Amino acid sequence: MHTDWDKLRPVLQEAIGTTIYLVLLTFVIGGLIGLFIGTALYTTRKGGLLANAPIYFLLNVIVNVVRPIPFIILLAALGPVTLEVVGTTIGTEAAAFVMIVAASFGIARIVEQNLVTVDPGVIEAARAVGAGPLRIILTLLIPEALGPLVLGYTFVIVAIVDMSAMAGTVGGGGLGDFALVYGYQRFDWQVTLVATLIIIAGVQGIQFLGNFLARKVLRR
Repeated sequence: MHTDWDKLRPVLQEAIGTTIYLVLLTFVIGGLIGLFIGTALYTTRKGGLLANAPIYFLLNVIVNVVRPIPFIILLAALGPVTLEVVGTTIGTEAAAFVMIVAASFGIARIVEQNLVTVDPGVIEAARAVGAGPLRIILTLLIPEALGPLVLGYTFVIVAIVDMSAMAGTVGGGGLGDFALVYGYQRFDWQVTLVATLIIIAGVQGIQFLGNFLARKVLRR
């Protein structure tokens, strides 16, 4: 089958732009929400800076429920919520909403796990000299765990790229939608291969950048 790249090239470029938009939007918003929830999980646990058993229990249950759900199922399960928030269950914005939800709770657990590795003695020393919880979190806790957090966020952004590809199943646009509509459904394996190679190249670039930044932080 002959692939008319003159016609498909603009569509491919738009798909790449949509994928970048979905990934960046999800990473920024989901990353901030996940950082907040993950920090809340760490600080409200028993013996934490803001120990609060009911809040920790509630957050822990929500994360445990949402995080393991496969993205494709989450797309369907959150349909009513997506419709209420976005006004539709199909398209780029609908896909972005579900991606942000999925990323937020995935990041939350990664943040909590990395904050747990910080030496409790350092935190106790800061509390002993009168540092408040917010100051400890912003100037000590997060900076101390920054290297592992960078690696954790790198892992998540790769997962976000994967989610953006699956967003094509609900007409979310991007490379997944491009591969599905112009490749798989038309039996044009060249199109599918090109979309796949672009995704692989993007993931490799993200992984390289994440590893580089983590090394920089760890060598401080």
